[in-house]
Amino acid sequence: MEQHRTLPLTPGFVIGASLAGFFDGIMLHQVLQWHHMICIEEHCITKTVATMEQQNFYDGLFHAGMLVLLLIGLANLTNAFAQGLIFSQRRFWGSILFGAGVFNVVEGILDHHILQIHHVRFGPGQPAWDIGFLVMGAFIAVGGWLLTRDRRERVTSPAGPATL
Repeated sequence: MEQHRTLPLTPGFVIGASLAGFFDGIMLHQVLQWHHMICIEEHCITKTVATMEQQNFYDGLFHAGMLVLLLIGLANLTNAFAQGLIFSQRRFWGSILFGAGVFNVVEGILDHHILQIHHVRFGPGQPAWDIGFLVMGAFIAVGGWLLTRDRRERVTSPAGPATL
């Protein structure tokens, strides 16, 4: 019996991590303006032109890093397709959620708790926002991991549908 190899988790995981970074940077840094990548409390409260320029610069470096991560994930994905691996939507989207959740947990622990270079939101309830961010990331990671484990879905390959 022919063994079918399915898409590995790596491409989706890396793409998911980059998308979580983009979501954080776009929504929390730019749209809601809750924090910036480097946002020591006094610099986030006292908004001078110089501090805003510095914060925008570090946010830009963060986005550039997320773009590189996204390109690495897409390169891994196209490489997997070139090898003829079988594509499973559940496994792919699950790995994206898993990568996004893990990114949020790791980024939250490092940036909010260990390095304290920024928090989710300064002011009243700051610890709750930081803990909530970690909990949300953990739920997303676990949900994504569970999606990758479901073997009931039919998958497709260039030769047509197959069942795992």
